[in-house]
Amino acid sequence: MFPPLESDLLRIFATVAQAENVTRAADTLGRTQSAVSMQIRKLEESVGTPLFERGPRGVSLTMEGQRLLPYARRIVGLVDETTAAMRMKPLDGPVRVGIPEEYSQTILPRALAAFSETHPATEVTVMCGYTAQQMEALEAGKLDLAVIFDWREGVSGELLAIDPTVWVTSVSHDRYLERPVPVAVYWRSSWCRDFALRSLDLHAIPWRIAYTCDTSGGLRSAITSGLAIAPLSRSTLPPGTRELTIEDGFSQIDTSQVVLKRNPRRGGPAIDGLVDVIRKAFAPLAPAEPVQALG
Repeated sequence: MFPPLESDLLRIFATVAQAENVTRAADTLGRTQSAVSMQIRKLEESVGTPLFERGPRGVSLTMEGQRLLPYARRIVGLVDETTAAMRMKPLDGPVRVGIPEEYSQTILPRALAAFSETHPATEVTVMCGYTAQQMEALEAGKLDLAVIFDWREGVSGELLAIDPTVWVTSVSHDRYLERPVPVAVYWRSSWCRDFALRSLDLHAIPWRIAYTCDTSGGLRSAITSGLAIAPLSRSTLPPGTRELTIEDGFSQIDTSQVVLKRNPRRGGPAIDGLVDVIRKAFAPLAPAEPVQALG
């Protein structure tokens, strides 16, 4: 029976495999070349087979080394994750955050749930609503953080992402070819009038309102059922739908900025910790330039 494998030996093994050179791996690990070579031999003795083939220019993995590598990386990653979690200072206290309804089933729930699990003593309260509702709650001191959409120049806050709004259709229906084209929009929305419907007017596309609602979930239902086309943030397109592009005769509606705003009267480690989680959640949508403060 093989003895248990030590995580430190697996870390050294993975580093050598990445570098394909013992000397470079030793520099990365802050150890001597002889110490690294000795640890690799110890690991090979533990598994009972050579893991590297030595050559004049470095080393390469044997078949057994290739088989071990993904497991080694997984174990090292888990050790690092565990170490970071144990060293993390527990956060407590209430945090009230507002999020757009568009992201209520995609980006933010996973991030907020992960934060709550990591910091069980922190009471996270989420308000899901429109930008105007969130801004009103933020100014009234009912929120500590708010993730909002803004289309203006020079908006104040931290720019998290650029997530354009586009016209969306069901892949199973061709309602976008009809004239007038049936559209689903938010009722009582000046944005729909000033941006979405105006974009159709600019392209001389006649339209009729076929569906009105108060949530992006309602817009998604109208699209997937084939009742109408509707404006959605590009990152939130549901399965079975696609963006209508210039090839279809439709243009991008806007260049929505996703902005994080903070209550200047509230702060603390728990709020700062949630800010970091939200920032990381939007990293895939972040602009090419580093995240910046606007205004």
